[in-house]
Amino acid sequence: MYSGSVHDPGAPIPPPPPRGVFIRAGTGTAARAGITMGSTLAIVISWSTHQSILWAIVHGFLSWLYVIYFALTRGG
Repeated sequence: MYSGSVHDPGAPIPPPPPRGVFIRAGTGTAARAGITMGSTLAIVISWSTHQSILWAIVHGFLSWLYVIYFALTRGG
């Protein structure tokens, strides 16, 4: 049976990470590369609509702006 201390009160507490720094907790390569959910969604919508890599790249950069535009003009 373990009878020692669970927490060492003398151990230093590490400082929080600086703002804008993400702590890796099961994130994939895409999140670290800067691909957001909005840009991924915009690329998928653009590809399914236009079947053009050029338009998919452009809409990926526009990200949520294109997703909102698509939802207002053609979405349901």
